[in-house]
Amino acid sequence: MRTVTMKFGGTSVGSADAISQAADIILLGSQAWEHKVVVVSAASGVTDSLLRGALTAACGDGETYRAIEADLRARHFGMVHELFSSSNGSTPLLATVDECLAEFAAFCRSIHVLGEVTPRAMDTVVSVGERMNACIVAALLRHRGAKSEAVDATELIVTDSTFQKAIPIMELTCPRVTEQLVPLLNDGVIPVVTGFIGATREGILTTLGRGGSDFTAAILGDALNCDEVWIWTDVDGVMTADPRVVPEAQLIPILSYGEVSELAYFGAKVLHPRAIRPVVERDIPLWVKNTFNPTCPGTRIVRELENSCGTVRAVTAIKNLSMVTVEGRGMMGVPGIAARTFGAVAGRGASVLMISQASSEQSICFVVPEETVPAVVQAIEAEMAVELGRRDVDRVWSLDDIVIVTAVGAGLRGTPGVAARAFGALAGGNINVVAVAQGSSECSICFVVAANDATDAVRSIHNEVILDG
Repeated sequence: MRTVTMKFGGTSVGSADAISQAADIILLGSQAWEHKVVVVSAASGVTDSLLRGALTAACGDGETYRAIEADLRARHFGMVHELFSSSNGSTPLLATVDECLAEFAAFCRSIHVLGEVTPRAMDTVVSVGERMNACIVAALLRHRGAKSEAVDATELIVTDSTFQKAIPIMELTCPRVTEQLVPLLNDGVIPVVTGFIGATREGILTTLGRGGSDFTAAILGDALNCDEVWIWTDVDGVMTADPRVVPEAQLIPILSYGEVSELAYFGAKVLHPRAIRPVVERDIPLWVKNTFNPTCPGTRIVRELENSCGTVRAVTAIKNLSMVTVEGRGMMGVPGIAARTFGAVAGRGASVLMISQASSEQSICFVVPEETVPAVVQAIEAEMAVELGRRDVDRVWSLDDIVIVTAVGAGLRGTPGVAARAFGALAGGNINVVAVAQGSSECSICFVVAANDATDAVRSIHNEVILDG
């Protein structure tokens, strides 16, 4: 039986019209696919509102979460009334929405009393949006004559207890997915699964991190050994650059897993970075398509390109970064400096996006999110206190307001002249490169530039290396 997993993002299920369009897409796929699994996000903006309600409650604000509860109730009630003309279809849904939002308000009251919100509590609070939307989408499919059932992913995806960014345990998840979903599929039911959510072995709700609905779709695609996974969003596919930055950006019809992983990691918002791994391991083709332009073929993502031309396929940028440098003339030849540096960084839970080291070993620089810099610098200074005291390490400092601009394309390292053209494009735009790095994957070259040069840098590389070929 041919099986597809379809994931619909927040804008794709963000209004009654959008949900109706998503239902059209799901039902039109009946002829091509015997089995369909649907994964839905919360409506656009809902997760941010839920998050704000919990955070303001923790800060002593007892009013904001109540206003958010009322706004979300009005929004979702309005969607239900638009989608279902008869009271028979809407009454159970209105009760479900009301129950979910009452739970949100109860949690926020507790958070307000305690004056703090734990990661575990936050996961429960922000899961409300997906739970409401899954019920609405499943009900609409039934209303249109299909067999459909909302399924809570806490019954399917088993994770560790890293709340807010949980990691799935596939050896426990796969049997549950088979047990819960396969009988539904065999009975002709379209399961509508809550994205973004999982649960520990003990049944405690977790989330997979922001954008985790992509990850949910890939996990289910892996567990069910689907033929394809489709990510439905509000753009035509993966573009050569952000169209808001580069109006001339073009749709990329096909990408390798390696290329799209680099793009996702370095700032492209079309796909969740962790969504790649499960489908790679199963060699499952993944598509990125536009809910609001379904006739557009979208971008197909495969394990490897048959004919990799070795040129730049896309340019992206990731913002709000700082570059931390550890430098000192006494570092040359001293073993363990790098290990101790990154051990200190790891101890603060900071993510390192790029590393560059001089061959003289007199400095190590790396890029981290700007909000982590104070803690990272403090941790390194504490670790290197002896070396700082005897001047083996001169200083630990940060350069703020920087951006990583990344040129992505399979086989770049083996293609002469690509880096030179990228540097030439930046030089032509009078843009200074602070640091540069290339991954061993041969799929990307990264340039660190000042934040106010980011737009010009992306445009320069795109116009010189992509448009002009």
